[in-house]
Amino acid sequence: MCFTRCAIPSTLSALAMVVMLSACSVGPEFQRPAASSSQHYDQQAERQSADQRFAMGQRINGNWWTALRSPKLDQVMHRAIDGNLELVAADATIRSAAASVSAAEGALYPQVDFGATAGRQRSHNQPEPSIANVYAIGPRVAFDLDAFGGNQRIVEGQQALTDLQKHRYEAAYLTLTGDVARQALLLASANAQIEAVQTLLRNDAKNLDLVQRAQQSGTTTRIDVALAETRLAQDRTLLPPLAQQRDAARHALSILAGKGPADWVAPDFSLDDFALPSSIPVSLPSEMARSRPDILQAESELHMASAAVGVATANLYPRVELSASLVQAASGNGGAALWGFAAGLSAPIFNGGTLKAERQAAVEGYNASLARYQQTVIASFGQIADSLQAIKHGTEQNLAQDDALRAADSSFRLNQQAYAQGENSVLQVLEAERAYEQALLGQIRVKTARYLDTVQLFVALGGNVVGVLEQKLATREHPDQQPL
Repeated sequence: MCFTRCAIPSTLSALAMVVMLSACSVGPEFQRPAASSSQHYDQQAERQSADQRFAMGQRINGNWWTALRSPKLDQVMHRAIDGNLELVAADATIRSAAASVSAAEGALYPQVDFGATAGRQRSHNQPEPSIANVYAIGPRVAFDLDAFGGNQRIVEGQQALTDLQKHRYEAAYLTLTGDVARQALLLASANAQIEAVQTLLRNDAKNLDLVQRAQQSGTTTRIDVALAETRLAQDRTLLPPLAQQRDAARHALSILAGKGPADWVAPDFSLDDFALPSSIPVSLPSEMARSRPDILQAESELHMASAAVGVATANLYPRVELSASLVQAASGNGGAALWGFAAGLSAPIFNGGTLKAERQAAVEGYNASLARYQQTVIASFGQIADSLQAIKHGTEQNLAQDDALRAADSSFRLNQQAYAQGENSVLQVLEAERAYEQALLGQIRVKTARYLDTVQLFVALGGNVVGVLEQKLATREHPDQQPL
């Protein structure tokens, strides 16, 4: 981007220069950064997994969370969108920024003021001193020609700030929907693990009963009974942390919906309420800069920095203001209508290098914003690549965990039968049960992680939330339309 000034013919008078250059805006004309030429995030990660494929080059349509096919999640999501206080605050911030644009645009138009003064005046320049009533009343019009576009650049910066706030709303919306999905899945996972532990506790109770009967018949010792009692006591300690995870997730859903935990309780979720999407649309890197709110935020900040360069550049040039007034004035018994017209010119001559330094600071601020924008884009590519890899590795881990669970279940049942027939010790049964317990809980956690990785990929792709504010405003104007 070029940071040049408008050429000014030295032979023209100051006022003629202003008239000729009245349509000139100094400083850079903002252009959106070029899209990435890359066509891949991680070619190895983009290869198809066993039960989930990536539809490269396709965009997310509609609400991203509907891919999980959970009507219960849809209901909670809409409640959170309607009640979340972060979105309410972001909405108000956008309206504040829009009002600031209107305020800045006012400087582009003539400013009309009305003034009135009244008083008593004593005169000493006559043979006899006199006292008279004096007053003046009338309008005044002033207009800054904005010859070098400084005010226009200020408006441009305010408009970029409004865009920034809109993208912050979209980012808050994306974060909210991602958090709701994650908390719902954590709630479902905690419920599944609690159910699994309760099943384990029933097995522990059966083992203890089996060992106690064996002791009564004289085929085992009190040591075996103690081992079975220890296992039952140890497994009971698994329940409180899982209950805490369940309650924390439920409370988080209430807060995300803008309610206290006692005012609204989210419904219970189970992992069966969700389904992994078999195909996930993945937009290309070249399209990513238009799909993620954080990238668009960085672009708006870059636009603001560009406008700031224009403002600082315009400050190096003269300012011309036209003014006119029409006043009805009177002193004593005489009065008259007075009018005036003036053109004022002010130009910096010497300010110790302040204005040039301010412009240089604005240019460096632009360069810093450009670097942050580029870093945001690169970081987004890394997040998507990580999510793609996580989904692929999650599929592999899920297959391995299923095999481990089947083997552990078979071993546990065989050891129980062998112990009942006196063919092995209670320690072997307990070890087989421990392996089964770990495999069962591990399967639930792996399944949960796969859902969470899928949610993370949708969020990393931007979740199709760009423009969601405009959709919300359209719904306000037309309530019969489908809500977000």
